[in-house]
Amino acid sequence: MAPARGWLPTATRSAPWPWRAHPRPVPALCEESMKNSPIDHRNSIAELESSAWPDPPEGSTNLVKSVHALRRQPIGDLTPEELARLIGQNVGLPWILPLALEFLRDTAPHQATGGWYDDDLLSAVLTRKSDVWSASPELAQEVDAILRILTDLSPYIQRDVKRFRAALPSGE
Repeated sequence: MAPARGWLPTATRSAPWPWRAHPRPVPALCEESMKNSPIDHRNSIAELESSAWPDPPEGSTNLVKSVHALRRQPIGDLTPEELARLIGQNVGLPWILPLALEFLRDTAPHQATGGWYDDDLLSAVLTRKSDVWSASPELAQEVDAILRILTDLSPYIQRDVKRFRAALPSGE
């Protein structure tokens, strides 16, 4: 089986699962959570939704073409950038948001020690409408827990954090 694509700071893609190729060892917990997940990460959004979109119309933007193509890729092969693109377009959120949160949760502790985390992905997650978080309060709580770990956020991300927390139902 060929290795799946994954993000590497050196742009080498040889990780067994995306973003598992950080300069640190793969935490066993992450591998275990993937094995125990009820969703097969080899499936695409199109397969998980049981719906195929037609090809994008002639003259479509690169964003439209990209989203159409990303819906056909296995969700386990999606990079943080690709997750952010899909989340920003509200495509496949039931499957993509948990993957994005896993990435953010895995990288947040390393951010404080000079590691890498993705502002674009974090922004895409934070800027979902409040009904997404009302429908999935456990994911909203996880986002809030991740935010408590992150330090030195840029001003535009700090604004997104304030809006996200303001949109949470009271008690979050």
